Amino acid sequence: MSGGTQAAQEWQAPSANQKSGWGVFKRGLTPYDRFMEEQEIPIYRGIGVHRVQDLPLKPWALVGGNATFIQLYGTEGLWGMQVVEVPAGGALKVQRHLWEDIVYVVEGRGSTEVWQSDERRKKVFEWSTGSLFAIPLNATHRIVNATNDRALLLVATTAPNIINLLRSPGFVFNCDHDFTDHFDERDDYYQPKDLVEPDPVRGLAMQRTNLIPDLLHAELPLDNRRSPGYRRIEPHMASETHYLFCGQHEPGRYSKAHAHESGAVLVCLSGKGFTHTWPASAGTTPWKDGRADVVKVQEYEPVGMVSAAPMNGNWYHQHFGTSAEPLRLLALFGPNDRHRRGGTPGTEMKDFSSIDVKEGGSAIEYRDEDPHVRQEFERRLALSGAESRMTAEVYEAKFEFAARSPHQTHES
Repeated sequence: MSGGTQAAQEWQAPSANQKSGWGVFKRGLTPYDRFMEEQEIPIYRGIGVHRVQDLPLKPWALVGGNATFIQLYGTEGLWGMQVVEVPAGGALKVQRHLWEDIVYVVEGRGSTEVWQSDERRKKVFEWSTGSLFAIPLNATHRIVNATNDRALLLVATTAPNIINLLRSPGFVFNCDHDFTDHFDERDDYYQPKDLVEPDPVRGLAMQRTNLIPDLLHAELPLDNRRSPGYRRIEPHMASETHYLFCGQHEPGRYSKAHAHESGAVLVCLSGKGFTHTWPASAGTTPWKDGRADVVKVQEYEPVGMVSAAPMNGNWYHQHFGTSAEPLRLLALFGPNDRHRRGGTPGTEMKDFSSIDVKEGGSAIEYRDEDPHVRQEFERRLALSGAESRMTAEVYEAKFEFAARSPHQTHES
């Protein structure tokens, strides 16, 4: 085990009635953990963040701006995040690395230059608060601040995956291969695309685009999978392995509880609210069953976040908007699409986290949820001066999946 904390002068053979080894041991540092520590900037760990704007930042020599790492519980080894400040009237250093980045602009306005071996063919695009864009694999890039105020970026990165796998920083930062299948330098590469198509796995709304100029106000197609009137889009960016989507709950309504693997982080883009999350082992009604002590609560507002299924995953989680405006969330999973599980090609799969637990899924229907959930939601709405739209009809409604296309062999 790399980075283990136990050490022995010599291996101890077990006796006839003993097992070899310590049995209980502490998790060691991964190569990416060591990389973060070597950068000498803060590392934030927790279940979530109320506002990333309030996190402490320190100068990061590698990139040329103030920054902090974010490694929420449950994302360790799966993917990582950084908050990076672009200096007022300045720019970050030119960078090239073997990991992928998805960048959300928390505040500010500027531009990004991206190129491969030939800088004369670089692509330049502008961004502002609410923009979302991708930096392709191993593409050289420079981020420029166009104002006299700071710009703040939230970066979702596959750096943990690459650094833990290769364990060779020299290669990670000095590979000269151009991944033209990810970034082909065509003239419209960073031209926003609005075409909505079904994703090839589950038939959900998807857009193939490498830049969304304003994710805060982008049109989202109707989805209905998490709550009545719920809207959602999956951006597929830069041929990257990042799985992400943007979803929105109507004012006065909240998400059904559901469970899945760890790695999912929800970022609040607009509105404000909170998330309940608890281990599935506590059952579907933890308050009613006297298990309220295991329920974790994360408050957030723009731009805050929560690890939806922390620790080792398989946690129920439920998201609540408590303002008079819709709750819009950016869901980031890194390169770990939880819907693509193991199995032979052609095996039929299901959208488990959207199917009732009584039907073999992991979603708790409104009618079966703990009574405390509705009471707490209505209490918090009242404190905010907002009104609930969770009518009796909502608790009785049953939404069915759209018909599957004949050529598809699985749903998930």
